[in-house]
Amino acid sequence: MNLETSGHAGNHVRTLLILGASGDLTGRLLLPGLARLIGSGRAPGIKLAGAGGPGYSQEQWQLRVNTICAEAKKNATTSGAPELGQIADDTHFAELDVTKPGELADLVSRLDGPVAIYFALPPAVSQKACEVLEPGELPETTLLVMEKPFGSDQRSAQELNRTLIRLVPEENIHRVDHFLGKGTVFNILGLRFANRLLEPLFTAEHVEKIEIFYDEELALEERAGYYDKAGALRDMIQSHLLQILGLLTMNAPATLGERDVRDHLGSVLRATALAGTPENSTRRARYTAGTSMGRAVPDYATEKGVDATLQTETLAEVTLNINNSRWAGVPFILRAGKALGKARKEAIITFRPVSHLPTGFKGSDAPTTLRIGFGPDTLELDLDVNGPGDLYTLDAVTMVAELNSPDLLPYGEVLLGVLSGDPTLSVRGDTAEECWRIVDPILAAWAKNDVPLDEYSAGSNGPTAWETNGAKKK
Repeated sequence: MNLETSGHAGNHVRTLLILGASGDLTGRLLLPGLARLIGSGRAPGIKLAGAGGPGYSQEQWQLRVNTICAEAKKNATTSGAPELGQIADDTHFAELDVTKPGELADLVSRLDGPVAIYFALPPAVSQKACEVLEPGELPETTLLVMEKPFGSDQRSAQELNRTLIRLVPEENIHRVDHFLGKGTVFNILGLRFANRLLEPLFTAEHVEKIEIFYDEELALEERAGYYDKAGALRDMIQSHLLQILGLLTMNAPATLGERDVRDHLGSVLRATALAGTPENSTRRARYTAGTSMGRAVPDYATEKGVDATLQTETLAEVTLNINNSRWAGVPFILRAGKALGKARKEAIITFRPVSHLPTGFKGSDAPTTLRIGFGPDTLELDLDVNGPGDLYTLDAVTMVAELNSPDLLPYGEVLLGVLSGDPTLSVRGDTAEECWRIVDPILAAWAKNDVPLDEYSAGSNGPTAWETNGAKKK
C-alpha cells in the first residue's frame, strides 16, 4: 500500500468502520475528509463500513457515501477516481447497538482486518461501548479512534485510558485532534528546529511572552447539545491550544518518529501549570446579543438548547507557566472564544527588547514578534528597520511567508495517520491526562464562581475591561 507514514511501521488498516454513520460529524467532516484522501490516491484498497442505531438504512448510508464521493471525484487523481467509485459501490451499513455486549465485536470479526473503529459518537456512548467490550474480543491489530473530549476531567480521562488499554495496545489507540494536522505540526517543527536564526531564541532569555489565540466570528451555530456542556475552556484550550503550546515549547526530538515527538510533547506539558491562582490567572465571559458576520446573534443564554444556569463561557483566557529551565518565568496566554468581531487564529511570540538601543534612534522601536497563523498557515515576522527618508527613524516592517498548505481536509490528514497505523499526530494517553490536570483547578474555581463570568456583545472584541486591562499575569 502507498499510505504515507512518518517512518512508522504500523499496521495498515484494511477497513474503516464508522460508528455513528448517520451523524453530523460523519457527514460534514469524516466522509468528505476520507473522500478527498482516497481521491488523492494515497489510500488505495481501503474498505468502508458504517454502523448506527435503528431508523437508518443501507440505502441512506449508500446515498450519503455516493453523494460525497461523487463530489470528490471532480478533483480526484487518475488513480484516486476509480478508488472512489469502488468504495462507494462496496460500502455497507449495519444496524448496531454499541452498548450491547458482543454486538460490536461480532461486527468487527466479519470485516476484513485490520479494522479501525472510528467512534463518531457522543463521548459517554463511546466510553460505554468500550466498557462492554471484553479483553481479547477484538483482534490485536484493531485500532480504536476516539474523538475529543477524552473524558471530562483528569480522573475520567484516567478511567477511559484504563478501559481502552485493556482492549488494545496504546499504539493502537488514536485520540484524534483534527487541529493537529500534519501541515500544522510539521510547519511548527520545521520552523523551530531547521532555522539557526530561530532555534536558539526560543528560550526565556529571549522571549517575553507567547500568546495563542483562537477567536472565532461564528457563534453557537446550533451546537448547544455539545458546547453548552463544554464551553470554550474544554472545547479549545484543554485540547487544541495546549497541544500547540507543547509544539511551540518542546525540546528538539531526535527524530520525527512518534515515540520521540510524543515523548517531548508529553515532557513539556508535564511541566506546565497555571501561572497563579484561577482568580488572578484566568478570565471567562459569555456573549450577549449583537451582530456577527453581518447577522443578528441572540444572547447566548437564550440560544436554543442552552441551559443558562450552567454559566457556560463562550470566551476563555488562561495564563500558564512552564516550570523548566528553558521557559521559567515566561507567561503563556491562551485564549479562545466565539462570536467575536474578528477571527484571530494565530500564535504570537513576542521577543524581549534589545538590551541597549543607541541614543539617537527615534520612531517605532516596537517589539520583535513572530506570528504563526493557523488556517491558512502563514508566517509573519515584525522587525524595526531604517525606513525611507530620515535614517535615524525606525519603521516597523513585516516579512510575510506562506507555509505548507496541505491538499487534504483536516480530517483527511487525521485519517491518513489512522489508516497507515501511525499514531504520531494522535494524543497519547498520558498527555491527554496532563492536559486535564492543567485545567482541572480552573474548572473547579469556575464551578464555584470564584472567577466572575463577564459579558461581551456578539461581534465585539470581548469585554471592554479585558481590552483595557490586558492579559492577566501572575
